[in-house]
Amino acid sequence: MVGAWLLLWGALALSCRGEVAFLRHADDSTGRCTYSFTVPSPVESGCPDAGGVPELRAELAALTARLSRLESRERGAGGEAGRGIPQPQYAAPAPRLEPGCGELLRANSRLEEEKGRLERENEELGRRLESSAQEIARLRAARCPPGGEGPGRDPLPAPGEAGCGELVWVGDPVVFGRAESIAGKYGVWMKDPEPLPPFTRETTWRVDAVGTEVRQLLQYQAPEQLAQGYPTKVHILPRPLESTGAVVYRGGFFFQPRRSRTVARYDLRGETLTAQREIPGAGYHGQYPYSWGGYTDIDLAVDETGLWVIYSTEKARGAIVLSKLDPETLEIRQSWETNIRKRGVANAFVICGTLYTVSSYSSPNATINFAYDTATGTSRALSVPFENRFRYLSMLDYNPAEQQLYAWDSSNMVTYPIRLSRD
Repeated sequence: MVGAWLLLWGALALSCRGEVAFLRHADDSTGRCTYSFTVPSPVESGCPDAGGVPELRAELAALTARLSRLESRERGAGGEAGRGIPQPQYAAPAPRLEPGCGELLRANSRLEEEKGRLERENEELGRRLESSAQEIARLRAARCPPGGEGPGRDPLPAPGEAGCGELVWVGDPVVFGRAESIAGKYGVWMKDPEPLPPFTRETTWRVDAVGTEVRQLLQYQAPEQLAQGYPTKVHILPRPLESTGAVVYRGGFFFQPRRSRTVARYDLRGETLTAQREIPGAGYHGQYPYSWGGYTDIDLAVDETGLWVIYSTEKARGAIVLSKLDPETLEIRQSWETNIRKRGVANAFVICGTLYTVSSYSSPNATINFAYDTATGTSRALSVPFENRFRYLSMLDYNPAEQQLYAWDSSNMVTYPIRLSRD
């Protein structure tokens, strides 16, 4: 009320001076009623900064008032969060990540290491696959005998399909594994063509034959274990063996005990010697070995008809004598004296009752050079190509169940596919 009187008195005073004053009243930004008056300038005819924009100033004032009202309402709503008034949304503070970052980095490092290991394994598998493909290619491109594979000819038979016949083709060697120690320079490996439980045709046997007290017979559940070098069991023979002429047949391991003309049978299930028999007049310990040496005077063999022993005697003057043995008692059932000099051949094996010999243990281009047929008692010369890939053949045997040759060539365990003629 006092303000109104002051304004009124001011207006009257200005009127007394001859000037016209204008009185106005209106609500301010807070809603209160305010009074104001204006008086024309007696000196300036116009405001220098007006610029003809009173409308803009009015709009600016209105905006200022609106902002003031909004600010007032915002301050007044500070304590009304629970009254349905929307509140501004704020993001929760980010959790501290430092402890987890180290673990994430370590996990990433482990993943990188695992990735590298898998990449290396993949490369190794690739190399093995390439090697296997090369072996298959060599087999397909192997020398074929007359009447063998070719346009318009029958493919090679599956093992056992052809039955008995004459050996007419030997394929390239397929490397299955390698003995890494010096004791494996030469040795013997084989599978039983007629196994007894718990053994199977996949059970594989191996002896590293370098040494004076060779007693370890290594057993593998499958050939793959042999290739990896992890035996299932190691049998310790009651007597040390001599030479690489041992075989496995019908659950027994047959070998020549050291410095004797005896043949022994070691039972693989009972792990004891069940039979021993001396071969009358047989040379031993370097009297009548094969050309490569190795005290290979007495060489055992297996074919479709049973167990054989290959040796020589003073009476035979170094020629090969072939005898059929009883696999249980080792008694000699029948013998044949050939005209093939034992020291003149590198090794020998029997297929379907016929003895075959190899010309050289070291020549890469050797041959199967002789055959002696026990059915007719006659021998004949052959020239079936045979490759000594690693230049030191110390063992060669036939597996009738698979119809392929097993060999030990300078620490390498290899097999040879073969083909027999069809009668």
